[in-house]
Amino acid sequence: MFNRRTFLKHSSTSLLLLPSALAQAHSLRAQVVIIGAGVGGCAAALAALRNGMTVIMTEETDWVGGQLTAQAVPPDEHPWIEQFGGTQLYRRYRSNIRQYYRQHYRLMPEAHSNELLNPGGGSVSKLTHEPRVSLAVLEQMLSPYIGGGQLTMLLQHKPVRADVTGDKIAAVAVKSLTTGQERTLEAPVFIDATEQGDLLPLSKTEYVTGFESRKTTGELHAPETAQPANIQSFTVCFAIGYEEGRDHTIPKPKEYTFWRDYVPAMKPAWPGKLLSWSMSNPTTLAPRAVTFDPRPNAAVTPGVLNLWLYRRIGAAKLHQPGAFGSDISLVNWPQNDYWLGNLHEVSEAEVAHHLERGKQLSLSLLYWMQTEAPRADGKQGWPGLRLRYDQTGTEDGLAKYPYIRESRRIQAEFTVVEHHVGAEARMKATGKKLEEVTAESFADSVGVGSYRIDLHPSSGGDNYIDVSSLPFQIPLGALLPKRVENLIAAAKNIGVTHITNGCYRLHPAEWNIGESAGCLAAAAVKGNTSPKAFRQDPKKLAAFQTSIRAQGIETNWPQLTPR
Repeated sequence: MFNRRTFLKHSSTSLLLLPSALAQAHSLRAQVVIIGAGVGGCAAALAALRNGMTVIMTEETDWVGGQLTAQAVPPDEHPWIEQFGGTQLYRRYRSNIRQYYRQHYRLMPEAHSNELLNPGGGSVSKLTHEPRVSLAVLEQMLSPYIGGGQLTMLLQHKPVRADVTGDKIAAVAVKSLTTGQERTLEAPVFIDATEQGDLLPLSKTEYVTGFESRKTTGELHAPETAQPANIQSFTVCFAIGYEEGRDHTIPKPKEYTFWRDYVPAMKPAWPGKLLSWSMSNPTTLAPRAVTFDPRPNAAVTPGVLNLWLYRRIGAAKLHQPGAFGSDISLVNWPQNDYWLGNLHEVSEAEVAHHLERGKQLSLSLLYWMQTEAPRADGKQGWPGLRLRYDQTGTEDGLAKYPYIRESRRIQAEFTVVEHHVGAEARMKATGKKLEEVTAESFADSVGVGSYRIDLHPSSGGDNYIDVSSLPFQIPLGALLPKRVENLIAAAKNIGVTHITNGCYRLHPAEWNIGESAGCLAAAAVKGNTSPKAFRQDPKKLAAFQTSIRAQGIETNWPQLTPR
């Protein structure tokens, strides 16, 4: 892990650095400041660094990588990711993951030689793997820039204030969560890559939250009136192994009785108790039965999802005998989605309350699986389930940070709405058949992505909204706030709606958003201009798109069918 107490003072930029009212002895300057080192933040940093920028990047936890590491969620990807639909840098990251296993794990010969190695063999992705491996790979990718003095990493630092002059951010103050010390960060360009758009309220950047109204967006699945507090559930993930004949039962969680008996009050209705092997089918909302069997030779029932295999991140059978004790499965399921409150736009006490309840839900799910969960063989519980503290790097065995599905979102120069990317909405908007329809083409495209519009149950009591979308582009205008001139959004905080966030929020798209944001920041600094200039000037836009394509960022899709 990088030494978070070593801070390198960078040289000033060719742009005139704005004077800061926050300036103090503990100040740092760079050409680009990135707040948040999740998927988008890491991609933004790598892009800005390869374009010659000095960069300061902060991170609230002690792990870079966000969804991939601190939140413990393996990649969730579209079916073409091995060939196209992701940036060259993202494919390099994926290749590095596989190479890490080949170099450091005792794989079976056939696994070692498999070019498309899936380390976990999970069904959610072609690259399910351990969060610590993602951490190691991302640190390797960033290390040369840290060693060379081009990148300063401030781990366990959270933004607390911003100094704004007119429509520009002059500086951001960040506070160490270990010492309490504050540092002031100055740069001509700032990137918000936090999980919940933390820099937006601090910098007075206009933003929206929750569900927009149909009157505002014209979206097919939007409500009649806005619901700003109606936000997708978050999940406190955890990893488990299994040892037959052992008893690893955890102490009974203090909220276990509540969660064991909890029946979600959803519209449309949830099929019974949350802690069960039945859930709402995301697309039809009809009851859907699933199974759970962690034994290595468990029978597979065709067409029925075994949750143990769904997000399995470690497959023992791929390793030489004795090298890998058991499979490892990552628990990020509907059964531990928490929707009884939000983590932003509420007080710190409410955040702490809901986060603790989210943790209690996850621990209660594990305890239920260990003690009471019905089994296909007629028994109850799997006491051999073992919480893998080592995978999450925490004392309680839960992920360092909750898996966040929805952020504050900038009021952007351009907002992507459902009829730009939703299959049904596009058919209605264009009058074309499904096989003929494509997503809206954006002249300012700076990337591509593909995922269903997948909205998990939300704090407003809504059940799933899960509808087909079309392979889409990422418009530059969605990364730019309407007013603030030197801020770029680089994660789930871009100009999307509650609905379209559902397809722009996954790993490859967030990486592309961050990488394009980093390229844009570098271009603005080199051109001594605002990031907005690249959308306002057709020549600058064309040159920028040519530049990012040369760096391996795809801006267009081939002809594809909906996912």
